[in-house]
This record gives sequence, C-alpha cells and structure tokens, in this order.
Amino acid sequence: MILPIVAIGHPNLRKVSVDITSEYPGLQQLITDMWETMYFSSGVGLAAPQVNKQIRLFVIDATPYEKESPETREFKKVFINPKIVDEKGEEWAFSEGCLSIPDIHEDVMRKADVRLTYYDEQFNFHDEWFSGILARIIQHEYDHLEGILFVDKIHPLRKIMLKRKLQEIAKGITEAKYRMIFPSKKR
Repeated sequence: MILPIVAIGHPNLRKVSVDITSEYPGLQQLITDMWETMYFSSGVGLAAPQVNKQIRLFVIDATPYEKESPETREFKKVFINPKIVDEKGEEWAFSEGCLSIPDIHEDVMRKADVRLTYYDEQFNFHDEWFSGILARIIQHEYDHLEGILFVDKIHPLRKIMLKRKLQEIAKGITEAKYRMIFPSKKR
C-alpha cells in the first residue's frame, strides 16, 4: 500500500524515533509499504517518520546513482535501529532533496564516510562503513530518525530565502505527485 508522506512543518518530523524489536506489530508489511511508497514517490530513501511512524527504520535503494557511483549498484537495504558510531573524511557538498519537502533541492555538507550499526529486516546485526553517496543517503535518512531535516543543514541565508516556500509546502501549496499529510491543512 502506498502511504502518505508527512510534509515539513508536521510535528512528527521533529521527534526523535524509538528503537523497535522484531515483534513490532506489522513490521514486514510496513517495510513492504515503505518500499512501495518510496518507489511510487521516486525516492532513493524513506524513513519511518516520513510515513508517520516514530520508529528507527529506514529503507534505501541507491541504484539510481549507479552510473555516477558504481558502488550503488544493487544497493537495496533495510536499516532497523541504526546508530551512527563514527564519521570521518572531508565534508563535501551535494544537492539533496526530500520527499517531505517536494521541489526543493539544496547543497548540504556531510562527511564522506560513516560507520553504522543496524539490524536488517531479519534482525541480523551489522556494523559497517559506508562511503560517498551511500554515506550521504544514510546520513540523510538517519537525520529523519533524529528529528532533523536537510534544510536544517543549509546555509542560514538560503534557509531565510526558502522560508516562504517551506511555509507554503506546510500549508499544502505544492505540486507533489504523491499523497501527503500537511500540518496546516484540514484533511
């Protein structure tokens, strides 16, 4: 089932998510629905808070970046209870977007490498380093679990310039091609 995406301004996007166990009700169906929602919305990642669930879960399929970054080939993973335990390397800029903030893309500085501990959908534990675009996507989705949005990391002047557009999105004034939940709009 395709789930609605929570728009910027919704209070659930600012909450820190909680760990879950393998007994979380409907977990496998939620993961399936998140994949379907992400693909329908043309995303490469989707975090549970974006579909109104305050749990530490995100999915990533980085294969759209395969041409520029071969390491993303067939990179499709579920991350449950992830924790960033280390970051290293030079920060680099990349234009990021977000399904919760449609039609806005801005350069964000992030570290080049990230070490993450997490569980997969079978609750097998992993401790891995990720680099480049994979590290970037993971950091972006991880931020959602911490109540952080990519626009929090852009230059303050750019954020001021985007203020009106961000307010419009929160009010439902957007051309998103997928269903959304808007904080300032009656349903």
